[in-house]
Amino acid sequence: MNQRLEPVSLESIRAPIAADLAALDEVIRRRLDSEVVLVRTIADYIIAAGGKRLRPALLLLTAGALGANGPSRHELAAVIEFIHTATLLHDDVVDESSLRRGRRTANAEFGNAAAVLVGDFLHSRAFQMMVAEGNLRVMQVISNATNVIAEGEVLQLLNVKDPDTDEESYLRVIRYKTAKLFEAATQVGAILAGAPPAMEQALAEFGIHLGTAFQVIDDVLDYSGDLAETGKNLGDDLAEGKPTLPLIRAMAVGTPAEKAIVRHAIEEGGKADLGAVVAAINRTGALDYARDCARKEAAIATARLDALPGSAFKDSLLQLAQFSVERKY
Repeated sequence: MNQRLEPVSLESIRAPIAADLAALDEVIRRRLDSEVVLVRTIADYIIAAGGKRLRPALLLLTAGALGANGPSRHELAAVIEFIHTATLLHDDVVDESSLRRGRRTANAEFGNAAAVLVGDFLHSRAFQMMVAEGNLRVMQVISNATNVIAEGEVLQLLNVKDPDTDEESYLRVIRYKTAKLFEAATQVGAILAGAPPAMEQALAEFGIHLGTAFQVIDDVLDYSGDLAETGKNLGDDLAEGKPTLPLIRAMAVGTPAEKAIVRHAIEEGGKADLGAVVAAINRTGALDYARDCARKEAAIATARLDALPGSAFKDSLLQLAQFSVERKY
């Protein structure tokens, strides 16, 4: 990770699995079918919003790198995407978010109750699909991940508006809430290929470190991103009183006045102090500190792929580690 590489795009990363992603979209459309019109409407609305499809892509790339090419990989990639989408629906209700990927969230468009219930539908549909696949190891990994994600959501809720949240507590939340599904995706890909335990473990660790790097950069972009690229408003995390790494670092090394400003902003929520908080973050180098944290996580992830045989799939996994820290959206 020390050598300077050319910037990578999601298009080049996805290239080896282009046909798989088309098959995945077909599975998603088929599995979202419901006789309940509102379920179909909201599900279509969410899927049409796009997204990076990183988690299912991770499963497909891992499976491809290890030679697994059965139809189960498309079904289980859809399971991963449904679980992710369900958590987004529930997240946006809890966070009272109104914008995601540059357009209104489902809760803003259809109401909180409908968003929560369709999130429940996606969760239960994912488990129906897992049962149909009949792979107990896969069910064990994904059901465990789903439970850990829920714990992460609760941990994050406990940290909201708590300016005394430390870096360790922050990292625990994102490893539970975000990185766990990355880990499940890469581990399931290895399981489908019948990988030996050491390889399965290495790929699971690749996923969790990649997911951690990805979320840290997400939190950096909340104070440095552009709405047109990120699809969300600057300072949304601050408005919710979330003590993310840029804020934690600014309080750790800032002046007494800067610490007081950031502390007050976290305790109160809202964006009234956004300008002063961003100034404190920039002066203390908190964004660079957070980016360095993400780079270290990405470097650990990259090292876990050493035993993987060379292929276009492996190249894309390596590029994902690079993309996770370089991205602007």
